[in-house]
Amino acid sequence: MRPYEVMVIFDAELELDVVRAAIDRYVALLTEKGAELGSVDHWGKRRFAYRLKHRWEGYYVILQARSEPPAMDELGRVLGLADEVLRHKVLRIPESVYGKTVGSRAEAS
Repeated sequence: MRPYEVMVIFDAELELDVVRAAIDRYVALLTEKGAELGSVDHWGKRRFAYRLKHRWEGYYVILQARSEPPAMDELGRVLGLADEVLRHKVLRIPESVYGKTVGSRAEAS
């Protein structure tokens, strides 16, 4: 199993309950495919440097998981089709970085 980090940017106009339900669906998809879920970090609303799909803000969520590549391929496909997702990025990360939550609001304060 390989460590991955997934950044998902949701439409900021969505209710927080809708965002949490979507994250729960994506986590369930990963665990169904045999992945081991790591941390889920809600960064909250942040302003973009430029307009993205006619929006100036997005709700950021970072999640880490260990899985086989086909599970992450499926997650990337599902995220690409989701209407509530503005952008997403799936990255394979080094083992030494897995489990660390750099850039979260908790560390900033």
